[in-house]
Amino acid sequence: MIPAANTILTADILIDTIPSLNYAMQFKKAIISGKIDNLDAMRQVIFKILNTERYDYIIYSWNYGIELKDLYGMPYTYICPELERRITEALTQDDRIRSVTNFEFTLSSKNEVLVTFTVNTVYGDVNTERMVDF
Repeated sequence: MIPAANTILTADILIDTIPSLNYAMQFKKAIISGKIDNLDAMRQVIFKILNTERYDYIIYSWNYGIELKDLYGMPYTYICPELERRITEALTQDDRIRSVTNFEFTLSSKNEVLVTFTVNTVYGDVNTERMVDF
């Protein structure tokens, strides 16, 4: 006899969300002390994703980090739209991040571009910036 799927499809499903609780990394002091949650944890997650080169570390999945190495030597007109796409792709891999908006690019005289943007998370918005060499 073939089992009926009707009861499976009508049963109540409870989805449990994993908390954002994380160890607090104090970068200036170079220590890990205490724990953080919600928006503070998201600031740290954003920082870590944007400072981890994708595919370089076997400890992380291929969905973690950002690809920046191949942008060196490329023209500014190519880098800006590509950075917007890559930052958005890297950050939205985390299901707590809803969107990345308000991109602004500032070119420095040293072949660097400062990218500022807003990360919309389930806990609120995080204004972020990242300096990228090209």
